[in-house]
Amino acid sequence: MPLITIKVTGGAEAPTPEQKAELLKGATDLVVRVLGKNPATTHVIIEEVDPDNWGVGGLSATVRRNLTSKPAK
Repeated sequence: MPLITIKVTGGAEAPTPEQKAELLKGATDLVVRVLGKNPATTHVIIEEVDPDNWGVGGLSATVRRNLTSKPAK
């Protein structure tokens, strides 16, 4: 029974329901194709992480988004 966890930042840039459906199907199809697993027993979890709780390069995703969304001078 494969268990796949996909973590994404939530908030304003969270995936849409349609994107989540595509992630669920795509991850399942990949495990079926690569590992030969049964899709009926393949579990996929999408976890939305608050952008304040996700950091890269010492900055939270919230701060990074705010920095990149400001127009350059």
